[in-house]
Amino acid sequence: MSNRNSLYMLAVSSALAVGGFTVANLASAADGEMEQCAGIVKAGKNDCATSTNACHGHVEKDASPEAWIYLPKGTCERLTGARLVKVVDPTPKK
Repeated sequence: MSNRNSLYMLAVSSALAVGGFTVANLASAADGEMEQCAGIVKAGKNDCATSTNACHGHVEKDASPEAWIYLPKGTCERLTGARLVKVVDPTPKK
């Protein structure tokens, strides 16, 4: 296999893995195995809207106190600067 084909296969498999993780992560959140954790999110990596933006991924600074992400239950309480929140996720259900 050529180097170019190897790179192509790596890119495709990485994209599929990330997509699969995202779907699994959202499914787990719906099943109650995940919790919302705020105060630790990198800029642009939040999972949902805040009072200052209307969409996920639009927080402009690291560690915004309103920005949250889904984490496996029990993880948030173990992180410095993190806090549990209960925010209604406005993401449309399919």
